[in-house]
Amino acid sequence: MTARSEQAKHRLYLEHALGQGQVIDLSRDHAHYLFNVLRLSVGQHVAVFDGQHGEWQAEIVTTGKRGGTLRCLTQSAPQCMPPDIWLLFAPIKKARTDFIVEKATELGVARILPVQTEHTNSERIRQDRLQAHAVEAAEQCGGTYVPQVADLQPLSRLLDTWDKTRALIFADEALSDAPGPAPALPPAPAAIIIGPEGGFSPAERARLRKMDNVTPVSLGPRILRADTAAVAALTLWQAAQGDWA
Repeated sequence: MTARSEQAKHRLYLEHALGQGQVIDLSRDHAHYLFNVLRLSVGQHVAVFDGQHGEWQAEIVTTGKRGGTLRCLTQSAPQCMPPDIWLLFAPIKKARTDFIVEKATELGVARILPVQTEHTNSERIRQDRLQAHAVEAAEQCGGTYVPQVADLQPLSRLLDTWDKTRALIFADEALSDAPGPAPALPPAPAAIIIGPEGGFSPAERARLRKMDNVTPVSLGPRILRADTAAVAALTLWQAAQGDWA
């Protein structure tokens, strides 16, 4: 058991700058969670992080039905920023889309961008709900960073304004039976794009392949589900860049 888990069993993400002696006013939702759900009381500790200043041990100072306060005591973990890797994916069924967001957060991505492709099954998402899943994943896995989950946007529009300095790694299911070694994966800043359950359309595949900064890759000899492909691609990139231990 680590020192961090001995000091505080519960972690909370706060959109509030943290620092030594900082007093934090809790929102009604956070107060309800700490005092009604977890049954914590004055004097007990909770680990808090804000995505910028690491993790802090905080003491409960006051409690109330609609709020309360915490005070930061000591920093228990430094800020750990992810590599500059983004994940682009086409939303699929609700539970599996949740899985992609949660695992991408756990694996350490800087940004998550849902995209609408020609074969995407979902025409809308709940961006706020997916962002909450990212927060929950960071809280549970000990992370100190929460990636931004963007709102759904058409892939064609995103590619129209794509920053050419950011490499785009195209997980192309059409290469699953292609012989030979996998190409070298470009370093950060980079992004990985995973297609929908029906795959990319011929027009989308052709457009991606024409872009100068795109690297088409195979994820192996088997066709993977979209959620599996996202985890596999991120893991391969991290291993290639030395971000996997």
